[in-house]
Amino acid sequence: MSGEHKHDHDHKHAHGGGGGSTSRRRLKLVLILTIIYMLAEAIGGWLSNSLALLSDAGHMLTDVAAIALAMLALWFASRPATHQKTYGYYRMEILAALANGVALVVISLLILFEALQRIRAPEGVRGLEVTVIGAGGLVVNAISASLLHRGSEENMNMRAAFLHVVSDAIGSLGAVIAGLLIWLRGVLIADPLISIVIAALIVYSSWQLIRDAVNVLLEGTPAHIDIPAVISAMQRVTGIREVHDLHIWTISSGKDALSAHVTITEGASHKSVLEALHECLRAEFNIGHLTIQVESGDEVQEDNVRLYQISKKSEPDQGSHSRSTGGQSAAARKGEN
Repeated sequence: MSGEHKHDHDHKHAHGGGGGSTSRRRLKLVLILTIIYMLAEAIGGWLSNSLALLSDAGHMLTDVAAIALAMLALWFASRPATHQKTYGYYRMEILAALANGVALVVISLLILFEALQRIRAPEGVRGLEVTVIGAGGLVVNAISASLLHRGSEENMNMRAAFLHVVSDAIGSLGAVIAGLLIWLRGVLIADPLISIVIAALIVYSSWQLIRDAVNVLLEGTPAHIDIPAVISAMQRVTGIREVHDLHIWTISSGKDALSAHVTITEGASHKSVLEALHECLRAEFNIGHLTIQVESGDEVQEDNVRLYQISKKSEPDQGSHSRSTGGQSAAARKGEN
């Protein structure tokens, strides 16, 4: 068997932070703003006896931890690979994102518990103070969200910090609404009700983040990658007869990897096939980290597991057949027919 390895990094990708030092500067500024206003909301919530403000201040505390964790993860991701960690520290970003998502859910459950207590026994709240402080928090969070938005589109860790800030902005908006209802109409129950809505929105926004982070850690296929489309594109390359043992996973945000075995036609050039595959996968799917093993047709073992088989939907019993027999190559099945 002839094994060849094609490995490349496309430096147009956003690796580890959507711009390294720029992301860190933005995170540092957001961190300072968040700490300042977190203290203001905590003091204001205590003095006004507002659960909505105290909840938002508690949420801002998780923002502080989340942003600090995001900065730490960016620093780790910038460290070079070693013999012990051949991919470097890219997965620190994913772990930080997962921790942030879980923290948001836990905080939301605590808010929900306290809100239910206050519904049973409403407490007096100073509506005017809640409105003013909540409006200030909304402005601060809007500024922070605008600073983090660009990086959130390219980096899961930045997206985690961005979601923290956005959910906190929702909390501030809720505090403003609750404050107005209490101040103008004396509706004390508005404070815990708004807090429940805030908690539900935070859980909803966090779920996608947690799911994406877990999928990366489980080395699942990236959500934006269609396996049958990848196989089809690879088979269009001149000289490719069969694709099997295909795996695609995410190392870190913007850094997808692929490994596969390909069977080439007789007389095809290994080098030309590999170069064509690399160009195809980078251009069509933005995958720049490739490990391709080339096999000649007469060297393929029929008992190899073929992930390729799952794409042939026209064969109704193929899924169960693959599980029970270990699978056969497409070429072998054609020969049997």
